[in-house]
Amino acid sequence: MTLLQLAYFVALADVRNFTRAAEQCGVAQPTLSRQVRALEEQLGAPLVDRAKSGGRGELALTPAGEAVLPLARRMLADSEGARTAVAELIGLRRGRVRVGATPSLCVGLLADVLRLFHQRHPAIHLELAENGSQLLVRDLLRGELDEALVIVPPAGLDPSLSVMPLLRERLSVASARSGQAPARRGSMSVSELARRELVMFRSGYDLREVTLRAYREAGVTPRFAVEGGEMDAVLRLVENDTGVAVVPDLMFIGRPRLRRTTLIPPLYRTVALARRADVAASHATAAFRDTLLSFVRTLPAIGSVDADVTVLRREAPDPVTP
Repeated sequence: MTLLQLAYFVALADVRNFTRAAEQCGVAQPTLSRQVRALEEQLGAPLVDRAKSGGRGELALTPAGEAVLPLARRMLADSEGARTAVAELIGLRRGRVRVGATPSLCVGLLADVLRLFHQRHPAIHLELAENGSQLLVRDLLRGELDEALVIVPPAGLDPSLSVMPLLRERLSVASARSGQAPARRGSMSVSELARRELVMFRSGYDLREVTLRAYREAGVTPRFAVEGGEMDAVLRLVENDTGVAVVPDLMFIGRPRLRRTTLIPPLYRTVALARRADVAASHATAAFRDTLLSFVRTLPAIGSVDADVTVLRREAPDPVTP
């Protein structure tokens, strides 16, 4: 028994005429007759009484045909419902994306990407997790996230993850534009930075580890004005001239109260999109990735500051689940 045979039978039951049913289905009349006959043979009983017709020459259904008709209609409706459900997923009218990012990437990159994605696919349910890279990698491996924007450490990420490098971003010193300017116009060394008080991120922040490692390598000791802040709090404290902080260049975009001073030698970090290598991307996840890549390509042209950001990934994302 096939859905096509059931569709032909339902059409015949609706119009009670082989020729009109064939025209409605867009097939030749012998084809429709042959398929209805095959359905009757499989069921073991005739569905149409070909010897009887109504007052207008219409065919009559047998008792078996009357019993099969509502079941056939239900099966065809269920098959159409299945097609619609899949079409909705493929057409991104339903679905879910669970994405994670470090706090600095939530502020400087992901907020705009999620806004664009929601505008394009308003029916897709978005779940956001904000955490440090190590905890995001843990959640990816546990299957609690679909994708995560993380910072690639010197030793690399877990080999069971598929990693797509996106950006190489310079880290610069943020200070209040109304406060003390650097000794050298537009740049300073870590030793010079050590003379200023830091507004320092909480433990677990990648930026905290990078900054403290730079101090150790320069052989200097940091001085803290405030320790333990999240990104929003750190930026606000810097704007109020409580201290300075080492932040990604994207943090300066849209913040005219911050002064950007580059470090010599420069500090960089690599931002990547990670997911489990053994899990194929859904259509919704692939659409998020496509939105992210489209936005990342525009980053060098965004804003009025001279942000040092290099796009590392420009091609299309991986194929989705068939």
